[in-house]
Amino acid sequence: MAQPLRAPRLRPAGLARDPDFLRLLAGSHARLVGAPLLPDDVGDDDAARARWLYDDAPFCVLAHNTAADPRFVYANRAAQACFEYGWDEFTGLSSRLSAEAPDRAERQRLLDAVTRDGFIGDYRGIRIARSGRRFRIESAIVWQLIDEAGTLHGQAATFGDWRAV
Repeated sequence: MAQPLRAPRLRPAGLARDPDFLRLLAGSHARLVGAPLLPDDVGDDDAARARWLYDDAPFCVLAHNTAADPRFVYANRAAQACFEYGWDEFTGLSSRLSAEAPDRAERQRLLDAVTRDGFIGDYRGIRIARSGRRFRIESAIVWQLIDEAGTLHGQAATFGDWRAV
């Protein structure tokens, strides 16, 4: 992947289970966070791992691109259920809309810190679902999507803990 991710060009459902995108997500997570994104028992086949992460992972994974107003390019099924958006609605959505207006400044501070430091672990914050339901995410990790050549493609987040506010 030499070119940074752009939406809506990357809106096709093919990215959901794309082994190359899985390698970008998991590889950048491992390099920056120092821990694997997926459990060891998922296997070694990247196509199967990409399907598991999208369809079966019990935790949320989201990613947005490098646009001036970053757009989501990936949200696994757990994230879709949490935020109440389907793939076609989620991908291309401005990622700032995942937080209510008063919480957007705090969200931007987080993203600036990730840009500066490469990742943030143990993040907590309030998010909003499509229906307007507010929820707190806990123990989130947010990291830069940087490929092995050093090209920045955006940022990603993962969390498994959330509760209604």
